[in-house]
Amino acid sequence: MVVEEATARCYLGGPISAEPRINDRIRVPEVRLVGPSGEQVGIVPLAKALELAQEYDLDLVEVAAAARPPVCKLMDYGKFKYESAMKARESRKNQAHTVIKEMKLRPKIDAHDYDTKKGHVVRFLKQGDKVKITIMFRGREQSRPELGHRLLQRLAEDVQDLGFVESAPKQDGRNMIMVLGPHKKKTEAMAEAREAADARRTARRQERVQDQGQQPQEPETGGAA
Repeated sequence: MVVEEATARCYLGGPISAEPRINDRIRVPEVRLVGPSGEQVGIVPLAKALELAQEYDLDLVEVAAAARPPVCKLMDYGKFKYESAMKARESRKNQAHTVIKEMKLRPKIDAHDYDTKKGHVVRFLKQGDKVKITIMFRGREQSRPELGHRLLQRLAEDVQDLGFVESAPKQDGRNMIMVLGPHKKKTEAMAEAREAADARRTARRQERVQDQGQQPQEPETGGAA
């Protein structure tokens, strides 16, 4: 059971803690109690809820202070805080590595340029990055948005093994945009890239060792008999 004092005090100009109230810091006559496994116990006096917390060797945590009466749950608050911190850390790490690349195309792009642009999109998705595809219309092309739709649909189908349409095609001024998301997370893509780089380095070392072993040796020269 967590035994701690209030982590913050509410005073003029001072910080207000975002921590929930627990155990003896809860100041209400009764609470709506939720059990350790999520079962609804019902409305009980605060004293009874604290008694149950001691019996289970758990903490009484106020999870919905605005409710009437407040909702409290029996849990291991220390474990809950640790798991929440780990989830938040993992979420921040994934967000920090998420990059949105952009690829611009013309609605009447030729086959060679299309293949080149598609190759870049494939590389970005393999790296775990999102890709914003922008179709740029000029002049009379603006009266034929179906050209952009067809091109974006073609590209999405060509890379569907690596990514998916996260944001459907939509008009944005003179342009039409679509966002592709990778099937793999950034962390997974980075791990695979490191493994591939390690494999290439190992292969190069083995080739150098084999080349050194196959080099012909200089014949020995003896003295005159």
